[in-house]
Amino acid sequence: MTAQRFAEAEYVVAAPFIFHWWSKDEEMMVKVKESRDDLTVQDLQATQTLLSQRDDVSQTGIVGHCWGGRVAWLGACHLSGIDALAVFYGGRIKLAMGEGNPTAISLADQIECPVMGFFGNEDKNPTPEDVDDYAKALSNSGVDYEFHRYDAAGHAFQNFPAPERYCEAQSEDAWVKVIDFLDSSLKG
Repeated sequence: MTAQRFAEAEYVVAAPFIFHWWSKDEEMMVKVKESRDDLTVQDLQATQTLLSQRDDVSQTGIVGHCWGGRVAWLGACHLSGIDALAVFYGGRIKLAMGEGNPTAISLADQIECPVMGFFGNEDKNPTPEDVDDYAKALSNSGVDYEFHRYDAAGHAFQNFPAPERYCEAQSEDAWVKVIDFLDSSLKG
């Protein structure tokens, strides 16, 4: 559904499967523990290379939800030519994943595009305090950013198949804002 909504807004969509390093039945906590930012960046670079070969891609935005929000942040730090970053409730940005890798938040000064973030004020990962730290890191790095924080919303507030998490009003507001942001950043 997420990729479809971006496609309907006339965007080419690539959704790399970052868990290919493990068998599909592996426990998520194993994936969390063994995940490595350097390998994730390699996946993102390969995706960017494939997209660059298309005639219909002239500018690139990177968007992610949950773990993907962290991955999108990481991509904006490492990939050249990213023109917009949108993070939806990305947690673990303050952590390093994989021995020898820096924390994702410490790389904020490498982001060269505008950033838009969407967060629930009832989220536990990232907490509102974590989001404050993200904002501070971006501000200190001179990155243009805009964060939207939603009351009565927690983690995965756009996850419509999980009615206990889904918040329709907040989700739809975020959809309008992210498409407007991408339109102004990429189609401007």
